Amino acid sequence: MALLDLLASNTAWLLAITALLGLMVGSFLNVVIHRLPLIMQRDWRSQCAEYLEQPEQAPADEAISLSRPRSRCPHCGHTIGALENIPVISYLWLRGKCADCGARISPRYPIIEIVTALLSTAVAWHFGFGWALAGGLLLTWALIALTMIDVDHQLLPDNITLPLLWLGLALNLGGLYTDIDSAVIGAMAGYLSLWS
Repeated sequence: MALLDLLASNTAWLLAITALLGLMVGSFLNVVIHRLPLIMQRDWRSQCAEYLEQPEQAPADEAISLSRPRSRCPHCGHTIGALENIPVISYLWLRGKCADCGARISPRYPIIEIVTALLSTAVAWHFGFGWALAGGLLLTWALIALTMIDVDHQLLPDNITLPLLWLGLALNLGGLYTDIDSAVIGAMAGYLSLWS
């Protein structure tokens, strides 16, 4: 409770903790952005094989989820250890290269971590400590993942958009950001804009 009291009363601490949290979440968002489309593609192939009554082909590599397997270098397969996975710091420490084979690591990873930290800090600055901050962070993080998946695959996964829709509506039941009428109209307009 002392930490919560400190965050509620001290803006500098709130911004610092939120920035660190944003860096860590940004690292996880990199995993979501990379793996979620792969998971969806495997599911689609499996469903198509089932529908066409064809034998399902076993994937060439191991099963993939958001938590397994551990992150690896795409060039040499080196499993990335904990010290090689510290947001931004590891990238700078390794000079943007794999610790094992020396292959270049895309600067996109630390950029997403930094952007997530900056946007998280901006949300904390705007809302201050409270439920509006918690909801704002969740919505912001989901939108970062959606943006990058859309840039890469022109795809907005339902397993992110639908919870985002319902979370936005639920947060506004009590008028956290706006009245419920405006929230429903906004949700309808947003979804209709995707189909026009």
